Amino acid sequence: MDYVRILKDLIAINTTVPPGLNYDKAVRYLEPLFKELGFETRKVTIPAEHAEGREGRVNLICHRREKGKPRLVFYGHIDVVPAEGWDAFKPRAENGKLYGRGAADMKGSIVALLLAMDSLRGKHLNFDVSVMVTTDEEFSQASQLEYLVQYLQPIAGAYFLSLDSSFGFVSIAELGAVQVDIKVKGKSVHSGLSHLGENAVEKAAPLLDALLGLKGRVEQRKSSIAASPDTRLDRMQARLNINMIKGGIKMNIVPDECLISVDRRLIPEENAEDAKKELLDTLASVPGVTWELAHTFVIPTVPPSDDPMVDRLVGVVSEVTGKGNKFGEMGSGDLSHIVAGWGGRAFGLGVIRTECNIHGKDEFVYLQDIVDTAKIFARFLSS
Repeated sequence: MDYVRILKDLIAINTTVPPGLNYDKAVRYLEPLFKELGFETRKVTIPAEHAEGREGRVNLICHRREKGKPRLVFYGHIDVVPAEGWDAFKPRAENGKLYGRGAADMKGSIVALLLAMDSLRGKHLNFDVSVMVTTDEEFSQASQLEYLVQYLQPIAGAYFLSLDSSFGFVSIAELGAVQVDIKVKGKSVHSGLSHLGENAVEKAAPLLDALLGLKGRVEQRKSSIAASPDTRLDRMQARLNINMIKGGIKMNIVPDECLISVDRRLIPEENAEDAKKELLDTLASVPGVTWELAHTFVIPTVPPSDDPMVDRLVGVVSEVTGKGNKFGEMGSGDLSHIVAGWGGRAFGLGVIRTECNIHGKDEFVYLQDIVDTAKIFARFLSS
């Protein structure tokens, strides 16, 4: 299998979200590859009412059934974050790396799975295997995953292996998330008559000070779960970031609105409702500012994955790479808490390294990591 060509072809299909481009094209490219490897495949178009009103959400479900074996579902997504300032969809290979948007996050992992299955043609597997290739992970996809469950049965007690994960260790936990947009209210007037108005941008300043004070307290919180050494952290840590501020329409107009976007990440020991209350209480403690909550998005926390199957995969990672361990990821996603609600167990392994610059300019993947991850999957699936 020419895995480099396949990955280049996939990267060249611009699947940026928002808005959610070319999902059908990417699925049409992948479906025959899975069929050739012995999978039964099904394209599933998510109805708009199960995709927060969004159209064109084409997913791919693949099965290679081994009835009576433990149930294992591989999870992946084809969407990528936007890219600016570089030729992100013109992949190039240099010095053992392949550059392009989605190279590591996470089209490279899908290609690693294809390469593993290519080496297992005609062999019996240790598992009853399915693969789900999804959309909108970089946006929000919980309702889409809930729709797809009907095509993945049985799932009670199933293992879900997320390909949207790091290389070299098994991911056993993720951060939860509480993301809020806070709209600060003012009164718009001519700048020369500012004494008659209320400047929403200036009124946002004390709220920012309060949030930064909370940030200092939040980021002292550490999990009992170890983090990968690549993160330069010893354990998973809570996070609070003020990632966007928008206000004003013209230099000589006092702004009547200012929008503050806050991204709060939770260690597994924290609770999303408590974290949201802490945020709102902090904002409410600031006198003289009128604000409202414009938008909230929550990813609940779940306990770390603790299962002998995780240790088995860690052992295979060690056999292939010479080292293996299990850590918590400093990222978030819908899969873990959705799977927990289904009665399944989730863990992860992929091709992402900290230096791969996912979501940034010149994202890349190490080609050797794709090869090694394919070997890991092959040994795990059929030993």
